[in-house]
Amino acid sequence: MSDPDKKTAPGFEKPKLPKRFYKDVTVGDEGGRGGPTLAAILLDGRPVRTPGKAQLAVPSAVLAEAIADEWRGQGEEIDPNTMPLTKLANSAIDGVVGQEAAIVEDVLAHAGSDLLCYRASGPKGLLARQAQSWDPVLAWAADDLGAPLSLAEGIVHVAQPDASIAALRGAIEGMDALALAALHVMTTLTGSALLPLAVAQGKLSPEGAWEAAHVDEDWQVDQWGEDTEAKIRRQNRKRDFDAAAKILALS
Repeated sequence: MSDPDKKTAPGFEKPKLPKRFYKDVTVGDEGGRGGPTLAAILLDGRPVRTPGKAQLAVPSAVLAEAIADEWRGQGEEIDPNTMPLTKLANSAIDGVVGQEAAIVEDVLAHAGSDLLCYRASGPKGLLARQAQSWDPVLAWAADDLGAPLSLAEGIVHVAQPDASIAALRGAIEGMDALALAALHVMTTLTGSALLPLAVAQGKLSPEGAWEAAHVDEDWQVDQWGEDTEAKIRRQNRKRDFDAAAKILALS
């Protein structure tokens, strides 16, 4: 159990948030790169900069407005925890642009040990839930993507066919940095590359993917109840997942 005294003890104070320093938030065209026109977020007419000092600009005006709304929604202080779209866009611009191949490889590494391929040995109720949530996604990957994957019981690793991984590579390569960043976040949060890829291709809703990723966890909750701290962690992860799904939808 957490110690309530730690909330006020030295070293445990909540970090001070920066004061809001702007009035107006608008979206404008970014120029100067010579490539496709990007929609930039402007604070009092000045461009927002990422932590890496790049301009915060995205390839979709609709997405830019959604990011701008996060900035508009800030009160007297700027709370990054309420700005998941901004956070993910920053990460894509600073950490994914120019590193797309490495991100693709990491997503494919998850596909090689995808959550959906590892089934429990029991009880029957859990097995039925896994099959109901996961089998349709696996069938879609096999039929539509040409990427059949092998199943295993328990945690013993099973190697996936090279041809299937190659087919998944073909489905992922070509995504822009922002979409790849979103896909990577969703993959990391779910332990599955297939679930976010199904969302990206419109075969599964974000809510459906999130529920499918938590079949095992929800089974345990049904049996033993939910821990409060675990519930808060899941809510925070869901916020980041939803932001990534929104970026996929709008980018």
